Amino acid sequence: MLKLIIGKKGTGKTKQLIDGINEAVKTEKGHIVFINNGTRHVFDISSKVRLIDTSEYSIKKYNTFYGFLCGVMAQDYDISNIFVDGINKIITEDDILKNEELFENLQAISEKHGVNIIITVSIDVTEAPDYMKKYL
Repeated sequence: MLKLIIGKKGTGKTKQLIDGINEAVKTEKGHIVFINNGTRHVFDISSKVRLIDTSEYSIKKYNTFYGFLCGVMAQDYDISNIFVDGINKIITEDDILKNEELFENLQAISEKHGVNIIITVSIDVTEAPDYMKKYL
């Protein structure tokens, strides 16, 4: 399952994501991954969660992000949930609103491997393209 949390900056998307991460730690049997551009939330999440700081890698385009995510999933078949905070801060050289293919690919890989992928997107919900709204 692919799920998007969409909203303007300051609307509580990250708080909702972190709450979801910490709830998943209590209920999920698989491994949990938190992908973020930085480590500022390291003390907000359980130490059982694998935190990946994308600023350590050169991820600027949507196809690079997709490949990176596939690599994360390939190295650990026990992942049940991947949480991504601020995809707009990770993918900086492509317009996230024009990348329907990325979200279709993420949905497909999520279904194929049984991994829940939850992503925050910093845009006004009214600006979100229709293809994004189906993942709300």
